[in-house]
Amino acid sequence: MGEQSSVTFKASDYYAPKFWPMWCIFGLLRLVSLLPYRVEMALGRLFGRFVFLAAGTRRRRIVDLNLARCFPEKPLAERNRIKSACYQNLGISLIEMAMCWWWSPEKLRPLVEIKGREHLDAVLESGRGAILLAGHFSTLEIGARLLALYVPLQVMYRTQRNPMFDSYLFTKRSGYFVNTVSRKSTRQLIKGIKKGITTWYAPDQDFRRERNVFAPFMGIAAASITASSRLAHSSGAAMMPYYPERKKDGSGYILHIEPPLPDFPSGDDLVDATQINQSIEKYARLFPENYMWIHQRFKTRPPGEAPFYQ
Repeated sequence: MGEQSSVTFKASDYYAPKFWPMWCIFGLLRLVSLLPYRVEMALGRLFGRFVFLAAGTRRRRIVDLNLARCFPEKPLAERNRIKSACYQNLGISLIEMAMCWWWSPEKLRPLVEIKGREHLDAVLESGRGAILLAGHFSTLEIGARLLALYVPLQVMYRTQRNPMFDSYLFTKRSGYFVNTVSRKSTRQLIKGIKKGITTWYAPDQDFRRERNVFAPFMGIAAASITASSRLAHSSGAAMMPYYPERKKDGSGYILHIEPPLPDFPSGDDLVDATQINQSIEKYARLFPENYMWIHQRFKTRPPGEAPFYQ
């Protein structure tokens, strides 16, 4: 079955008691969104520490395994520091979601610095479409929202398990993105690209049911979808690495836009997947505390290889 499209949020559909916890979460996020930015970031870090304590042993073990295999050169103390910071940044990302939903463009813009905007402008002015190659970093949501302040943007989404959250998220995103497209609706995505709508795209997860090749990521063979090559080929778009960085001084964000990947697509799925993984790996190494190590990125293994997550 394909992924079902989300529907516009209607409050009366979610008055049943089973949705009351989600209403409470939305209410708390709305209150937090009224606070100053630096206070919000502090609360996000605090919430991330709580998530770390609440996370089960299995989830923490996934992070430990990912970090140990991806950074074997780092001592245990440094990997533990990255793990702690990773959870804190996950907490911050929840607060940033509230900013995306309820902060006005006038309030968000002072937080933004864009590096490499000229690369995107050059591609669009040439008549080509642009696919912004993103990764699953904790800045994922805020990075798309901030760029949409300056460039018409379409994004892909996955249906969320909680129907109330899924509907609310879809509705909010539809308010500031030109298109919010199911990851199964490739044709709709391509139509937007050909119309010149810049497209946000993050392929760095283990999609076992899709066509994959095993391309290196962090020195490990990782199941990597081949759909990226087909998307670029069908749309004629440039594949451009994109990374939103939180400034270390807590004053906002830097949106990094790099030149298009050279000779992409090449006609070789493995070569293309390797290029994509290298692009995402660059920022995972520069900012390891921002990558979502909680994901089982290496769950699917090449034939005959032992399971990664024992």
